[in-house]
Amino acid sequence: MKSFNEIMEKARQSGPKRIAVACAQDADVLKSVDMANVAGIADATLVGDREAIIDICKKLDIDYNKYDIVDEPDNQLAAMAAAKLVSDKKADILMKGLVDTSVVLKAVLNKELSLRTGNPISHAAVVEIPGYDRLMFVTDAAMNISPDLNAKAAIIRNTVKLANALYIDMPKVGVVCAKEKVDEKMPATLDAQSLVEMNRSGEIDGCIVGGPFALDNAVSEEAAHHKGIKDPIAGKCDILLMPDIEAGNVLYKAISYFSKSKIAGIILGASKPIVLTSRADSEETKMYSIALAVLYSSKF
Repeated sequence: MKSFNEIMEKARQSGPKRIAVACAQDADVLKSVDMANVAGIADATLVGDREAIIDICKKLDIDYNKYDIVDEPDNQLAAMAAAKLVSDKKADILMKGLVDTSVVLKAVLNKELSLRTGNPISHAAVVEIPGYDRLMFVTDAAMNISPDLNAKAAIIRNTVKLANALYIDMPKVGVVCAKEKVDEKMPATLDAQSLVEMNRSGEIDGCIVGGPFALDNAVSEEAAHHKGIKDPIAGKCDILLMPDIEAGNVLYKAISYFSKSKIAGIILGASKPIVLTSRADSEETKMYSIALAVLYSSKF
């Protein structure tokens, strides 16, 4: 897949999937859920303050009668109820509404539910950038603050599964650092070297890992050639593994605000995908994020 148009079409073919929205009394979330419903990719169970949900739907001219509404005004209980719907296989996707991320994740990690896998949870963004012949994956921009080597390996595995769900069978993973040479003073470059070795030994499989790469020689073959980088995936990377959340978040928001790119993201590592977008994300980004989750839940 190379575009969100393709993602939407495949999601239509795979869907509709059911979303359980935790604390659904949020105008932007309800708009994106309704857009996904109209597009034929998702149905929804709206968990939260019923009166507020209906009031918002009326203001937005959304037919709330086509959605199941579970009345639970308490945010923590609403998050738990939405997560339980997914755990009980009454919904395929969990989505965050008007509630803190920590409350949703606490519900996801509850031992009484079946959403825990023992794997680290991570965020992956998918970007369609004008002029590029492929989708780009950026990870992690939202969850792991300063991942160590093992966490980075887990983030790669999570993101490779998402790439597989988008019919990319052997994604190329570029470990992004501030420079393309291993430097003992720069721990991220040492991690890059170790991740490449883990990939070559089969400890990280289903992908090709290269690095360390500076951003330019991870995404531009011309830049890689100019710098004399011989790595076979230099300039051709599908997945950009960022060194920490600060680099990932800055890149995510730079793409969002400084370019005409389309972007979406989901949380991976639980047994089912989680749509956990920022309030600043557009309705289109939220809808595309739902489409990603639909495709992922169709494959895993």
